[in-house]
Amino acid sequence: MRLVTENKQSVYRPAIAVGVLSLLLCGLLFPLAVTVVAQVVFPSQADGSLVRLGNQTVGSYYIDNGFTLPIFFHARSPSSSASGVDPDIPLEDALSQISGIHNATGIPSDALTDLVMSHVEYTLFVTGSPYLNVLALNIALISDYPGVYSAHR
Repeated sequence: MRLVTENKQSVYRPAIAVGVLSLLLCGLLFPLAVTVVAQVVFPSQADGSLVRLGNQTVGSYYIDNGFTLPIFFHARSPSSSASGVDPDIPLEDALSQISGIHNATGIPSDALTDLVMSHVEYTLFVTGSPYLNVLALNIALISDYPGVYSAHR
């Protein structure tokens, strides 16, 4: 009987050791190493590509920043976005928001159209679908029209 008990313990010991070793390597050391390398090689991206305006962090280029005031461009509605936090909008969406921003701010529609067109990006170089990053567009609005946006900071 004793021989069987010792034999079971010797069978489980390597499996437990491999499990603990895997947990330490894959769950602790590897993520720590990746984090250190990312902070050294890509510090802005590793911190979430945060955007600062003056001394204040105003958002991230990769997450919807929740602009809700009518004086700003807005991200997609949650039903038209796979995740609900997409930071980009199609060119058509940006162009459709120009009249509302014009009405709320008094900024000429032509100037808003020029601003939108100067911030267009493409999914596949110049052949893909045109889109705009909402945060970059709104930062440009604030920078180009400080008199309009200074009261809303």
